Amino acid sequence: MPDSYASPINASTRYCAVLGWPVRHSASPAFQNAGLAALGLNWRYLAFAVRPEHLAEVIAGARRMQFIGLNLTVPHKLLAYSMVEALDDSARRYGAVNTIRFEALNAAGEWRPLAEFEGEAAGEIRAQGFNTDAEAMVRALREDLDFTPRGATVLLLGAGGAGQVAALKLADEGVGRLWLVNRTRSKAEEVAQRLAATHPQVRVQVGYPAEPVDLVLNATSLGLRAEDALPVDTAQFPLARARLVYDMIYRPAETPLLRAARAAGCRTANGLGMLLHQGVKALEIWCGRPAPVEVMRRALREHVYGHV
Repeated sequence: MPDSYASPINASTRYCAVLGWPVRHSASPAFQNAGLAALGLNWRYLAFAVRPEHLAEVIAGARRMQFIGLNLTVPHKLLAYSMVEALDDSARRYGAVNTIRFEALNAAGEWRPLAEFEGEAAGEIRAQGFNTDAEAMVRALREDLDFTPRGATVLLLGAGGAGQVAALKLADEGVGRLWLVNRTRSKAEEVAQRLAATHPQVRVQVGYPAEPVDLVLNATSLGLRAEDALPVDTAQFPLARARLVYDMIYRPAETPLLRAARAAGCRTANGLGMLLHQGVKALEIWCGRPAPVEVMRRALREHVYGHV
């Protein structure tokens, strides 16, 4: 897709952005800007590398500059939870924020998205946090691997922000049995304890299973760099024991984990579908209109793969 927009940047252009550390790998600007152009919005979507210790002041700066909204990626999703003034049910449910919408009070005293205000909004502006990752993950697993969590057995790698959301969503969807593995075992144990309290019907265990599983799901950042080790210890869990392997990483398109899984005979998919669907929902939260999903899908695939 050519790098073209509905209109040139001018003094009335509004802004959204993704914040991460690192963030250069992000494909979000490519497909979000395609969506904005298709909607005829005089907005631009940017990407900023933000160190974790600077996150609060950057969110405050975006609020002051009246950005429409923000996305948060690794490692900011848990940190941002305490940096917003309001939380949507989705953020409260999963304890992480990957989307922020800036809002102001309208004439009736109601908090409304900045997208609804002509020009600069007067008065107080607040940040409301949302989580669009959980639903996006389930939708991508269904579309890309024909996988549904109900009754399934899953090995989840990672107990950070993405891993916690994934564990809770899988439990919400009725996963049959869930194994949690994390570099720091205590973090996996914390997630297991939370699930035991909120979803007692789900069998949760910390460590590798001795039996085959339906799905291995990577929610760690291992694989972003060529020199990264595999996120799974294949001595403890050979990948041939898994039917499906999903890696939330989408760049590189085939991570070392997916390459090893494919060689072991597994069906595999990367995180491109999850990225698409979380971004589609974020755009709809910001603008209050249905997003042009297929336009955004084509732009994302072309950006990452070089073809549609």
